[in-house]
Amino acid sequence: MKIQEFENKYNETYQVFLKDNPGEGRLKIRAYAASEALPVSGLKVIVSTMIGDQKVVFYEGYTDRSGMIETLFLPAPIFDSNNLIIPKSITYSITAYDGEKLLHEYSVNMYNDVCVVQTIRAIGGINGY
Repeated sequence: MKIQEFENKYNETYQVFLKDNPGEGRLKIRAYAASEALPVSGLKVIVSTMIGDQKVVFYEGYTDRSGMIETLFLPAPIFDSNNLIIPKSITYSITAYDGEKLLHEYSVNMYNDVCVVQTIRAIGGINGY
């Protein structure tokens, strides 16, 4: 379910999610082939997380000519300076497709005020690479 639909249908649950994740993490995605020599454009990427029992899609799109999806801003918990051992995070799923064929699925932890760069190795025939 896309985030706008989830927000409309489950507004109370979404508000609790935002209360638990009032910060903002940043995510960049880059896709490449041939030992990072060739960017892969047109790779379908979906970024989602579980909210309650619902898988909620925050982004669905394609890599650009440079094999990039520029900065996505995602909800994340605020860093608790009293807990320096393990900062709170939220886990997002990044799923990459070549057309309808699943290539990879990654899990990435998002932290407030941190930019995470997720690399997708597009090997095994994507776009002829």
